[in-house]
Amino acid sequence: MRNDVDVWRAAAAATGPADRAAAEAGVRLAYRAAGLAEPERIVWADSPRAAVRLLGADDGPSGPAARGRSVREAVRSGPWAAERERAQQQLGPQGWGRRWGATGGRLWENAERLADRIRTGLVEELTAGGGSGAAAAAEEGRLRLLLLDAVLGQHDAAWLCAFDTQEGTPLHGLGVLARSAGWWWPYERLAVVCERPVELHRDEAGRLDRGDGPALAFPDGFALYAWRGMPVPAEFLAGLGTLTPERIRDEENAELRRVMLEFYGYDRYLRESGAVPVHRDETGVLWRISLPDDEAVVMVEVVNSTPEPDGTSRTYWLRVPPTTRTARQGVAWTFGLGPEVYAPLRET
Repeated sequence: MRNDVDVWRAAAAATGPADRAAAEAGVRLAYRAAGLAEPERIVWADSPRAAVRLLGADDGPSGPAARGRSVREAVRSGPWAAERERAQQQLGPQGWGRRWGATGGRLWENAERLADRIRTGLVEELTAGGGSGAAAAAEEGRLRLLLLDAVLGQHDAAWLCAFDTQEGTPLHGLGVLARSAGWWWPYERLAVVCERPVELHRDEAGRLDRGDGPALAFPDGFALYAWRGMPVPAEFLAGLGTLTPERIRDEENAELRRVMLEFYGYDRYLRESGAVPVHRDETGVLWRISLPDDEAVVMVEVVNSTPEPDGTSRTYWLRVPPTTRTARQGVAWTFGLGPEVYAPLRET
């Protein structure tokens, strides 16, 4: 049976339709646990973008007058703070630190990084084309205030992981909702709950990462595009399949150029861009090519001395710091050594 960390890790990364019945039950439980009357209405949105647009109306059924004040403090922040204080009193500072390290601390970085990317993506998209000046600043400020009202649902998995969320506990409703749906907004008379993403693609480090489409996508089309954690425009990804060394060199944005190089392959770029070796010794061949307004690409070409089963020897390309001057220095750097002490007894 999987432990709680695995359960909550799966909840944080869950995609596909929300369990709406369970999520709505979780909303009502959270309100009751906070001593509040249940919301008069629970409304669903296909993404955090759709929720913000719904709540951004000045009037209507979801406007400020109709929904009432935010009760986020009562249903989320207050119960969490109380449970944390109780755990710290029971376990002591060291015991609490060990618990956090074994539970929520293992999920926190990735969960926070994803939530921050969603917030940033929302602000960028919903304020794009809004001009500048006081009016634009006011609109962005209003959007950020709405985002502060959000409870993160499945992306609150890290801190929920550290506590008991079983039936009968103060955090049970929040736990049910986090395992059933995405972000949600609690107000006195209205709760807006979001669907989960339909797609989520990450690299081994947990960063958003996809080269042929959105790394994160919701049912209504709200999406984030990224390559190894770096945000990129959708149209940029569409052109990666037709890259050439000339196109890479001509890219003015240094960060996007690095994405192009990673996608294209540093070794392929060096081979096809007319790079020449700058140093050669018994450890390998050092290659360097300068890039405009960026650090040089410097790599060591090494050949595995242990033959493959078919008798061939594999070639590896190791990217090294731009200050590297010799192949030995570059290979030594990959082992955390200086060139003067790098002397392998046996190459593998």
